[in-house]
Amino acid sequence: MAEVIDPEIAKARELMKARRATSSTGGKGTVRRKKKAASRSSAADSDRKLTAALKKLGATNIPGIEEVNLFKEDGKVIHFVNPKVQASIGANTYIVSGPSEIKPLQDLLPSIVSQLGVDNLSQLQNLAAAHKGAAEVDDDDDDVPDLVEGNFEEVSETA
Repeated sequence: MAEVIDPEIAKARELMKARRATSSTGGKGTVRRKKKAASRSSAADSDRKLTAALKKLGATNIPGIEEVNLFKEDGKVIHFVNPKVQASIGANTYIVSGPSEIKPLQDLLPSIVSQLGVDNLSQLQNLAAAHKGAAEVDDDDDDVPDLVEGNFEEVSETA
């Protein structure tokens, strides 16, 4: 029962086999992909999740804040200049975002005295005492010489 195949059909089949052997994945007649590859960056994904969480909290923007200082226990300050501040009063949550710097308390001193709490004031007093002690050691060279008895001009002429 051998089938007799027309030579033209056999030639067409051979051409199709040759095309299929050199073809790449994809295109018409190929198997469909089961899972699409994720091409999102993780930073954009985390930002999207963060904004969604803030919307759930009902956080609103607070305009007009020029600087934010967060005081750490070791005497350092996390300093934000022109931050984006959001708040959710009901959830007792405040969000401060933007570029920040970690600075020692001494660098920000004249402008942040009104922001200091009890703990920070005690640190400031300890810092002032240490600075005063160091200043007393250095002041020995600047003492005023003892006054001489008598006329100053006579002493200068004899020298």
